Amino acid sequence: MKDLLNVENFNYSETEKLFNAADDFLPLLGTDYVELYVGNAKQAAHFYKTALGFSDLAYAGLETGCKAHTSYVLQQGKIRLVLTTPFNPDSEMADHLKKHGDGVKVIALWVNDARDAFEQTVKRGAKPFMEPKELKDENGTIVMSGIHTYGDTVHHFIERKNYNGVFLPGFEKLDTGYNPGTCGLKYVDHMVGNVELGSMNKWASFYADVMGFANLVTFDDKDISTEYTALMSKVMTNGNGYIKFPINEPAIGKKKSQVEEYLDFYRGPGCQHIAVATDDIVFTVSEMKKRGVEFLYVPGSYYDTVGERVGHIKEDLEILKKWGIMVDRDEEGYLLQIFTKPVEDRPTLFFEIIQRKGAKSFGKGNFQALFESIEAEQARRGTL
Repeated sequence: MKDLLNVENFNYSETEKLFNAADDFLPLLGTDYVELYVGNAKQAAHFYKTALGFSDLAYAGLETGCKAHTSYVLQQGKIRLVLTTPFNPDSEMADHLKKHGDGVKVIALWVNDARDAFEQTVKRGAKPFMEPKELKDENGTIVMSGIHTYGDTVHHFIERKNYNGVFLPGFEKLDTGYNPGTCGLKYVDHMVGNVELGSMNKWASFYADVMGFANLVTFDDKDISTEYTALMSKVMTNGNGYIKFPINEPAIGKKKSQVEEYLDFYRGPGCQHIAVATDDIVFTVSEMKKRGVEFLYVPGSYYDTVGERVGHIKEDLEILKKWGIMVDRDEEGYLLQIFTKPVEDRPTLFFEIIQRKGAKSFGKGNFQALFESIEAEQARRGTL
């Protein structure tokens, strides 16, 4: 199960059967929330609502009795973002911000039993981050625990079966009166981690051995490369396929790759991008662009060969070209995807917008165009 397939012999249906038949000792129900440490949570919340279409959900801060930090919780579809800013400049949270800038700290996973999730992973080698604890209020009880993963990123295990509140105990319902409307985002499709050269296999093994994940697909530096840069990636998935974590490491190239640039500016391993799913990517992208989101440029020549490469699709290729949306196909169907530019001043975190029309893959056919676009941005920044 640790290395089922590589990209050459990949068969998605057979892989799903293997996953479903596996002894899944860590059942995961989905992504519960993603928490970003940010320099100004109030302003970050305004950005994510205005630009990406999130809406108010919950709040914790001085007004709720929280003296250490403030957190704004936003929601769109099944996606929950938590934006947290520390008050104390000498705190561990402030140190994290100083080192990394705004970025993902917590990838929280929804489980039926947070105590068992902690026990199962720690006994298999995970470094504890948070011992199981109960949080209670008038709406019931949350059980949560946590483990360390790559860099300073952590996983929280969240057990909600005995809780009916808006988010977590200590949070109140948030209603600022400003919610510009959805951009059509539905759920987290996958989240990508960037690690140092030589560390990809270590962290792929961590997810296999400690969390029971399987290697869904592997890309080497021949799959993901241009004349100048390259990277390698292993996509890890849990038993039911709800959680997918590609792990990237740089490969040797003539110039500095996007992964190396990330590691330099983030000051270590971390979450490179959050892929969010939509049912109507044209609406989502057009709405986001209208709201000021910047996307990577896809050269018009990319679309000259799309028909030959992916065959028939339902969408109008000219409309996809207008918005810079890329297309790729696998044995199960096709997908549509596009990538934002970094949403931070440091060239670190960005978002992928993806619409799956049956495809289970990750857009291998788009890697060349994507890398060339990223390299053009790196050249403008002087970091290539």
